[in-house]
Amino acid sequence: MSRPIAVVGGTGPTGMGLALRWARAGESVIIGSRDPVRAQEAAEKIGREAGHKRNIRGAENAAAVAATDLVVLTVPLVGHAALLKQLKPTFRAGTILIDTTVPLAATIGGQATRTVTLWEGSAAEQAAELVPEGIQVVAAFQNISAGLLRSERALDCDVIVCSDHAPARQAASALVEKIPGVRALNGGKLENARIIEQLTALLITLNINYGIHHAGIRITGLPDKV
Repeated sequence: MSRPIAVVGGTGPTGMGLALRWARAGESVIIGSRDPVRAQEAAEKIGREAGHKRNIRGAENAAAVAATDLVVLTVPLVGHAALLKQLKPTFRAGTILIDTTVPLAATIGGQATRTVTLWEGSAAEQAAELVPEGIQVVAAFQNISAGLLRSERALDCDVIVCSDHAPARQAASALVEKIPGVRALNGGKLENARIIEQLTALLITLNINYGIHHAGIRITGLPDKV
């Protein structure tokens, strides 16, 4: 069996959606939360929604991180830095950290259609500054609809994956393509997460303007196999 995926902040919409899709694909998932009881309840719910018994469990965030070297961070900006500082001692050496965070102004009381400027340039780059040396940070899943992930509907979108570490980018891309209808694209260096994160605010604007809830991105003109 492949190594488990720890979804930190996994009781939120994006975390629950990704956990459900990976559970359906047969992956082993650990739902992380500040409250281990809530985490276990979420894991049981995902197990039921996946359609049959899956290898999915809940744990407190630190325990989830300590249990694997493949971690997906799905928390809002407001708790991003504090949580990473708290979890810093629990990361295994060489862990791949996939950060899905978008610095939306709404998470700190501003507008949903705007992002805030971070000193490091992006949430993913902020994560890279806060985790221990040797942790391989990847930016991915910023532009995918949490609502669609939690649904039965097929997805039709691209996920752009950015990292300074090619093996980590490849591992994250493999997780992306566990989700039917989703294509992983190599977005280059981690600094390009600045662009990808800001696209989410644009997608929210499109959702509002067109009365929808699931706008995504699809890049055209690429080869059939990417």
